[in-house]
Amino acid sequence: MDETRRLIRARARHNKPTFKRRGIHRKTKLEDVWRRPRGLHSKQRRQFKAKGALPRPGYGAPAAVRGMHPSGYTEVRVFTPADLMNLNPETQAVRIAGTVGNRKRGVIQEQALALGLKVLNAKDLTPVAEVPAAAEEEEVNEDE
Repeated sequence: MDETRRLIRARARHNKPTFKRRGIHRKTKLEDVWRRPRGLHSKQRRQFKAKGALPRPGYGAPAAVRGMHPSGYTEVRVFTPADLMNLNPETQAVRIAGTVGNRKRGVIQEQALALGLKVLNAKDLTPVAEVPAAAEEEEVNEDE
């Protein structure tokens, strides 16, 4: 695990450039996602230094820590409470899918806590205390 932590720290310090799409500064409708430059006269395709770096195999993370969360756990996406079974709390952490509602999310979070699993995107699901309507009206009248 010490070697894994060292590699994760080295991956974080890795001097990787932000790969910018060609012409991103010109058009607002272009999304900031990498697209390979394909133009015949493209300076970026021809790898002029001032035009930005192209993704290359040398920029990748070490194979031992590729895809790992910075905390050192491998992420497992969970949709139902049944998905929590057979997970190793020492090496795996849970990420609850975005399509899961609050009721099922609460059940999943409680079961994960009971099993000793780390939830990477845990939410505070305590109900908010509602202010009575009469108290809101009094505040409005005091302002006048």
